[in-house]
Parts: sequence; structure tokens; C-alpha cells
Amino acid sequence: MPRFPIVLAALAVSLWGAAPDGAALYKTRCAACHDGPAQPRMPSHAELADRKPESVFKVMFEGSMLVQAAGLSEEEGRAIARYVTGKEFTAPSIEPMGGRCTAPPKAFALAEGDWNGWGLDLDNSHHQPKPGLAAADVGRLKLKWAFGFPRDPMAFAQPTVAGGRVFVGSVSGAVYSLDAATGCIFWTYPAGAGVRTAISIGKLPSGKWAAYFGDIRANAHAVDADTGTRIWKVKLEDHPVARITGSPVLVNGRLYVPISSIEEASAQQPTYSCCTFRGSLAALDAATGRLLWKSYSVLDPAKPYKQSKNGTQLLGPAGAAIWSSPTIDLKRKVIYAATGNSYTGIDINTSDAILAFDLETGKLLWSSQVQPKDNFIIGCPSHPSCPDESGPDFDFGSSPVLRTLADGKQILVAAQKSGVVYGLDPCNKGKILWQTRVGRGSALGGIEWGHAADGSLAYAAVADRLNRKDGTPGLYAIDLATGERKWSTPAPAVGGNPAQSAAIAVIPGAVFSGALNGHFRAYSTATGEILWDFDTNRPFDTVNGVQAKGGSIDAPGPVIAHGMVFTNSGYGIFGGIAGNVLLAFSVDGK
Repeated sequence: MPRFPIVLAALAVSLWGAAPDGAALYKTRCAACHDGPAQPRMPSHAELADRKPESVFKVMFEGSMLVQAAGLSEEEGRAIARYVTGKEFTAPSIEPMGGRCTAPPKAFALAEGDWNGWGLDLDNSHHQPKPGLAAADVGRLKLKWAFGFPRDPMAFAQPTVAGGRVFVGSVSGAVYSLDAATGCIFWTYPAGAGVRTAISIGKLPSGKWAAYFGDIRANAHAVDADTGTRIWKVKLEDHPVARITGSPVLVNGRLYVPISSIEEASAQQPTYSCCTFRGSLAALDAATGRLLWKSYSVLDPAKPYKQSKNGTQLLGPAGAAIWSSPTIDLKRKVIYAATGNSYTGIDINTSDAILAFDLETGKLLWSSQVQPKDNFIIGCPSHPSCPDESGPDFDFGSSPVLRTLADGKQILVAAQKSGVVYGLDPCNKGKILWQTRVGRGSALGGIEWGHAADGSLAYAAVADRLNRKDGTPGLYAIDLATGERKWSTPAPAVGGNPAQSAAIAVIPGAVFSGALNGHFRAYSTATGEILWDFDTNRPFDTVNGVQAKGGSIDAPGPVIAHGMVFTNSGYGIFGGIAGNVLLAFSVDGK
């Protein structure tokens, strides 16, 4: 799954009394990877140069390279960031951000047609049955407003649209409540770490409405949806590189939170004892944040099992991070979670799998593994800590989708980075009913962040971004009952990377999907014909006066509610185009 890999040394040496030499530090500590042969999910020197120094520094001291950066002083980190980007740090602005709402908001309440949370419903369908927008009018969509995320290098949190407001997180850790009609700001909440999850809204026993989300330091938050005041904040995992990327799900007074990690990146350090993280799912009391249960996707804690090629002690089993939002099955009282790859050479049957947990107790009920032996860390197969048999890194980044077929039977639809879509039987321990290949697959997809399904078809956007010669990027429709491919629309060759990695969304008659080249499109659900195409890769005037531009559309998907369509644009890693904007469209821009 997407991380922020910037390989740095555990220790850096600077001359006593002299400013750190960024070029020398980079050459001795970073160049071997970033100036070496291209690797999946490893940004080149040129890609790093496109970033802001604040972004590089943040990754070293708050993000995926915490382990590698251990021992670096902040000045040494700043020196490396200045050198590799060729830019100076921007002085923090003391000017208040514009775009504040001048009128008080109406009393908050959820309404029919809202888009609440990641997948809209507990099934994680990404299907909006009452969009307030007809497919026939999609071709008339025009930009209504744009909101800029101040100084952020990307826009990576899917918005929630509820009660006439937009709730959205950001790289900086600021969570915003905006007026859905105008984009003006009602409140801002400082989470203290980046927030990339969608936000779930629910009512507390007190009658207040709460907004729930997770951050990249593995904290779950609850804030007052009306005011942005913190209600509670709970740390759910102490592993140093644990994070919450999948959106929490709220149901019956409980908040279910998936937990992932970036330990695959930490393992790039040759002396790092890989690996100890275990994916998990936590259930919290939504009113207080009290932990009710926590269940692991790797059943046994890690223990020493062998030494690496350079003599470092290796541990395992580990991995099976839960990157995506879990899916709730109230009928069976089950919660489903999709897992990532294993990090070690110890085989497990819960990686690259759909897991079913008891909704009340957290007990693991069954595992349906589709890709055994996917044992992988970044840098494989050449890294000294790689498993003896390195896997393809084909984890699940997409939430499973629960659908009811015309005959009343139910099916779980799971889509993998391998480029394969699976139909699983929830009544028979996830037995595979059908499997359909729609992409070549790669460590960056295949199908990466999210598919969608209505009553008869599943829709999958394919990236194949590491298969530029023989990949098949585009949008695909599959019959839910049989797995038969109904139609496919190749990604148009309009310049830039055509890969379609981001999550998608469907309304009656139209599917929305964004691409790495910045194009945001709507397709006919009947034929796959492109109904509308908007190029987001450009600067935008914003309602909050922030300098902002679009870029690659990746990770979070579009959201449709009350006649409006929302999408982020800007995702400047892994060859993507940087940007920092949230866009809102409506028919004729009205």
C-alpha cells in the first residue's frame, strides 16, 4: 500500500559547530536507494526534488521513516530536506486562513442522501442510491467550489458529506468542517498527525453528534460534529510505525477501527530486526473511547526465528495489516476485514485474505486466503532481510463489499492488487465462488484502493501502474452472480499516467473514477461509455484563499450527495502529480 519511503540512516554525523552538510548526508545515507535502480514505491531523487522540504522532513520525523531517521538531529533532517528538494523551508504563516463561514450553521442532523463514512453503507458498496443527481445530467457537471489544504503536498482523505457539511482530514492533521454548498469553514480540529481516513458521524447518548476518525499515529478520535471540540482520543497501537488508514465504522454504539503499519519500509534498514507488527481490529465504546476488544490478524506474537544475510536477528510472524475500512454483516453478526501481505518468511494463512470476526467478541471465525506465501518487505528481493521466497506484494487495499443477489443469496466481493476480483460465499467461510482477472497486477495495483457495486454489477478501476507495457488500466464491470465480465473501458491515452488507482463510486446509471494524470470521469453503468471528463491537473482559485492545484487522483474516492460530486486531487508520490485541493461539482455549477 502507498507509504512515504525516504531511506535515511539511523545515525548521521555532522561537524562540531558547523551546519550539517545536506549533500554529504544524502550521499552517504540516502543515495544508494534514491539514486539507484528504480524500485516500486521508492521515490527517485528527481521525485523527491518535486516535493517541499516540509514534506520530506515530516516523513523523516513523523511518517514512514521514523525508524531510519532515529538518531538524526532536526537540523540534519532539515539539511537533507533542503538538499534533496533544492528549496528552503517556508516560514509558518501567521495570517489566519480565509473562507470562514460568516453565518452560524443550522442545527446538525443526518439526512437521507448523505454520504457518511468510507463506503456510504455498512456493506461498503460505494453505491449512492439517492444521489440527487441523474445520470442524464452528469455531462453538465461544472466546478462549484474548490478548497485548498494549506501547504500540504497531497490531498489524501476521502470527504464525508452529512448534515449539509463536508468533513475531511488532511496531511497536516487538520480536520475541517465545511459548508457543503459553499466550501466555507465552520471549524478546524488539530488532530496532531495526518488524517487520511473518511469520517463517520453518529449520535451519542447525550444527544450530541460526534465525528469519528483515525490518524497516522494509530490514534482514534471523537470530536463534536457541531463545534470540533474533542470528546476523546485513544491510542490503539504502540508499535512505532502503526497507523490507521482504513476508516472506522460506527454501528450500534460501537466504533470498529482497523490498524495497519509501514513496517515494510522500516525493514529497509539492514540492521532493523524485521518484523513485529501485527494487523488488528479494535472495537471501542463510541461514547467514551473505552477499548472493548482488540483482535489480531496474525494470531501469534513475533519471536526470533533466524538471522539475516548480514547477521541481523529476524523475527516473525508479522504483517497482515488492515489497510481498509471493515465491512459489517448485521445478519450474521460478523465484521469482515481485508488484509495485506506477510512481512516475514514465516507463512501465515491470514495475509492477503478476507477475515471474519465475531462482531460482539472479536473472535476470529474464519480466514479466506487468496494469495499464500506473499511474504514481502520493500527492497525485496535484494535486501538482506527479505524472506527466502519473496512474494509479489499483492495485498488487499480495498474493503470487501457485501451484496445481496437477485435470488436472495449474499456475496462478498473482494478486489486485489493482483488485478483479480473475487466473489466469496459469506455462508461458507469465504469459499471462492468465482474469480475474474481484469488487470495484470503489481505492487501498486491491479485494484488498489476501492471497488464499488450496485444491485447487479461490481465495478473495478485498474491501475497496472508498474506494467506500463502490458498493463490494462481502465474501468471494468463484472456480473455479481457469475463473475462474468460485462464491459471494459480502457483508460484514454490523453497524456500522463493513465492508471486508475483511486477508489470509485457509483450512482444509478453512472460510475465515477479518477486517474493519476488528473482526469476525473463518469462512465455509463450500462456500456462503460465515458459520459463526462474533467481535467483536475491545474491550479484552482479556492474559497479559503489558499494557493492550490490539482494533480493525480489516487487513494480516496469520489463522494456523491445531494446533487453534488466531491473529489480530492493531488497525490505526489510513486510518480504521481502533487496537489492539494478538494473539488466540488454540481449541475451547471449551481
